[in-house]
Amino acid sequence: MSTLWFRKPSDIGHKGEEDLWSVSKTHKRRWRMAFTAISFTRLLFSLSKKVLDKDGSLLRTLSYVAIDVQRINEDSPRDNKPVSLLTVDPKKLRDTVRDKNFESLSEFGGVKELALILETDVKNGINGCEADLIHRQNVFGANKYQKPPPKRFLRFVFDAFKDTTILILLACAVLSLGFGIKQHGWEDGWYDGGSIILAVFLVVAVSALSDFKQSKQFQKLSTKSSDIRVEVVRDGRRQPISIFDIVVGDIVCLKIGDQVPSDGLFLEGHSLKVDESSMTGESDHIEINQGNPFMLSGTKVTDGYGFMLVTSVGMNTAWGEMMSSINRDLNEETPLQARLNKLTSYIGKIGLLVAALVLVVMLIRYFTGNTRDDKGNKEFIGSKTKFNDVMNVVVSIVSAAVTIIVVAIPEGLPLAVTLTLAYSMKCMMADNAMVRKLSSCETMGSATIICTDKTGTLTLNEMKVTEFWLGKEAVKDDTSLGLASNILKLLQEAVSLNTTGTVYKPHSTSVPEISGSPTEKAILSWAVFNLDTSIEAVKQNYNIIQVEAFNSEKKRSGVLVKRNNEKTIHTHWKGAAEMTLAMCSTYYDREGVLKVMDEEERLQLETIIKNMAQKSLRCIAFAYKEIEEESGQVLEKLEENGLTLLGLLGLKDPCRPGVSAAVESCKAAGVNIKMITGDNVHTARAIALECKILNPYEDLDDEAVVEGVQFRNYSPEERMEKVDKILVMARSSPFDKLLMVQCLKHKGHVVAVTGDGTNDAPALKEADIGLSMGIQGTEVAKESSDIVILDDNFTTVVTVLRWGRCVYTNIQKFLQFQLTVNVAALVINFVAAVFSGKVPLTAVQLLWVNLIMDTLGALALATEKPTNDLMAKPPVGRSEPLITRIMWRNLIAQAVYQVTILLVLQFKGKFIFGVKESINSTLIFNTFVLCQVFNEFNARKLEKKNIFKGILTNKLFMAIVGITIVLQLVMVEFLKRFANTERLDWGQWGVCIGLAALSWPISWLVKCIPVSGKQLGHQRASVS
Repeated sequence: MSTLWFRKPSDIGHKGEEDLWSVSKTHKRRWRMAFTAISFTRLLFSLSKKVLDKDGSLLRTLSYVAIDVQRINEDSPRDNKPVSLLTVDPKKLRDTVRDKNFESLSEFGGVKELALILETDVKNGINGCEADLIHRQNVFGANKYQKPPPKRFLRFVFDAFKDTTILILLACAVLSLGFGIKQHGWEDGWYDGGSIILAVFLVVAVSALSDFKQSKQFQKLSTKSSDIRVEVVRDGRRQPISIFDIVVGDIVCLKIGDQVPSDGLFLEGHSLKVDESSMTGESDHIEINQGNPFMLSGTKVTDGYGFMLVTSVGMNTAWGEMMSSINRDLNEETPLQARLNKLTSYIGKIGLLVAALVLVVMLIRYFTGNTRDDKGNKEFIGSKTKFNDVMNVVVSIVSAAVTIIVVAIPEGLPLAVTLTLAYSMKCMMADNAMVRKLSSCETMGSATIICTDKTGTLTLNEMKVTEFWLGKEAVKDDTSLGLASNILKLLQEAVSLNTTGTVYKPHSTSVPEISGSPTEKAILSWAVFNLDTSIEAVKQNYNIIQVEAFNSEKKRSGVLVKRNNEKTIHTHWKGAAEMTLAMCSTYYDREGVLKVMDEEERLQLETIIKNMAQKSLRCIAFAYKEIEEESGQVLEKLEENGLTLLGLLGLKDPCRPGVSAAVESCKAAGVNIKMITGDNVHTARAIALECKILNPYEDLDDEAVVEGVQFRNYSPEERMEKVDKILVMARSSPFDKLLMVQCLKHKGHVVAVTGDGTNDAPALKEADIGLSMGIQGTEVAKESSDIVILDDNFTTVVTVLRWGRCVYTNIQKFLQFQLTVNVAALVINFVAAVFSGKVPLTAVQLLWVNLIMDTLGALALATEKPTNDLMAKPPVGRSEPLITRIMWRNLIAQAVYQVTILLVLQFKGKFIFGVKESINSTLIFNTFVLCQVFNEFNARKLEKKNIFKGILTNKLFMAIVGITIVLQLVMVEFLKRFANTERLDWGQWGVCIGLAALSWPISWLVKCIPVSGKQLGHQRASVS
């Protein structure tokens, strides 16, 4: 084609036809080639499409290599996309653990691969920075469950309106309102009925508000009791955090007694067993290991220890779903409330009888023409009386009768109990005691014996190694330079391999952070600082074969290890010195020479242990044994005989400041203290003497101090005979503690028991009051207890005892105060109705009295704080009635005085003061209310004559009295139509105050009357 464009015109003319034919053939050939290429390409495309549409693999021959390329569909996600923290399915994670699905777990690649997906280092955990934690919570949720919505305020109002007497009163008020408006018009006719309705609504609102506030407080307590401390590994450090702060990917450290805080997978550990009965109903303990790594939230660790990778939290766990449907009701009915409800019912029946009599008498007097109006005219004159007038009077009479019932029923009693329990719970929380069961507050006031642990309760739980013995010689220079090399190596191994504690040291220059139990921390500190031990370095050289975790029966822990690339098996034991010594047949001396232990040397070593114990030291011994691994045989049992004693450690745990004073105050209050400890008998005796549980001049006989095995082996008759004399039980097991509690209860004692371990749960449940430790206590122990001692301090136990007595006394104070009002109001209204045909106190006035008596009075008397006087009295017996003879003496005296002066005012008031009927009625109402105000002061002290002692410390009491007086002033002077009162002058106010104030000297005089015996007769005991 190119040649055509560069030819001359003459050349074109001669050869035109020939050249054009040649060009045409060339073009055709090229077009055919292009067509063939296009067709072949399309054929290849169609063939490849058919192959790709098939799921089978491509055929391969030796002549070529075929690559199976999967087609990409842009509209759907790639199936082989690697799973990451952002793409992992929380639902799949949840179902994997909940269903214990190994197939699903293998899809993730196993536990270790799943940890990588969750960006967790199996050794150091997550990094724990704020951004990472927030991101994980956003993706997987927080470790919190949705609680059922709490009752709203209007629900409490509705519940308050369910009271039958309130409904009857409202019905009467509505009728009175209707008849009043019809008779007197809207302007004046609404006052009587409207006032009653308003007063009823005020009483209901105050009652509902009080219940609502207590409900909110109980909800806060429920949240606090659910806030468990959990130990996790973050950024290489073991650190305690709230259970609510756990996130997916966390590594949780678990030990005996812990609650599994979320769903997860077992990473590593030894002898780990869990109790899944709370989730599956199976009572058998499940062993957790690599073959069964699934761990469910809410289950309890019963043995061993280990580390768990968190895979699901909060509502993504079965525990979360279950708990979200359960509304924990802390506001259960306590035994005291049950007794008071019975008393309320009894008094209510009396009130109902009185009200019925008043109703009948007043109706008879009205319809027989024996009642007169304000002008002196007969109110009922047969058919001449209008129907509206008759109905008005009848409604007013029914209202008065119903109001008598309202006042007679001491509805304030349950409220007073709730108030005093709620107030005491709040104050006890500030005093480091968290109440889990309301009834324990009141039961604690009756406690006659407290069985307490030693470590951490009587002592500070701050262990420190103060003595170290090699053989029969004390080592003062217990540093790495002062010990023989073989001894140093064995001690470093003994501490590093046989421990549940950890040492965190991020840099070589950093101060090591040691975590674990107080005993473990003390031993690790000694090994790190004195023996220059690198815990992690020692662990890397050994492979752990078997672990026997510490338990309270054997009082020791052991480990079976094998050094890397060696065939020697090492057994290491650590535990109670005398028990470990019994397993040994040889020992090392200071120079590192192995010596055989004969009987004489064994006695010498036992004497050394005894002397250390008498100095209040906890004695720990290390022992080990080496054996050669036999061909093909794998050892899994730790040797327990023929061991070599490596050394003895003496750990000092000082007594808590103030413990001895607390023990003495308990003794003065008639409460005996018994110490139950796992330490040996000499350490236990030394601590008991220091804490003044034992008297050095009286209690050093064999009956006061026994060992658990000795107590266990007594016959039932011997145990019952000696249990009161035993003050210290050493080397005790949880079963011994349970046995002692059962014996003491059988003898009629009210027993409080402290406990911190999982095995203490039966004793804590058996006791009348179970007290668990907040710091060292396991979750199993806490759940079995009634009260959690947050600071593990015995002084706090005594504080709980004081509050228990205070609760009981406050209820008695209010009971005396309210019954005085009930008796006075019933007698006054009944006598006046029978003899004059009218009740001196109107429905609104009685409702006002009911309000200040029930709510304000309860608040004033139920919030009295405990005083030292409470600890000067003996415990309240189980069967002692609520209303004692002392209370009846005070109550009757005040009621008689009030009834006398008010009846005098009712029948002679107009003549004495020369006033009209309406002012006289106001004087009666005002005097009655002020009598209750002054009587509140009398009720503060049931026995003491000085009723003003400590009054300035109770600002709430003074504020309530002030509020009551101000409101009464408003009622009399400014709400005349509402309260049906008349304004009083200064002289009349002075008379009312003077008459009411006479109750103070009467109270003082009455308390001079001696009361023989503290209980009522059987007839009154049955009432209360």
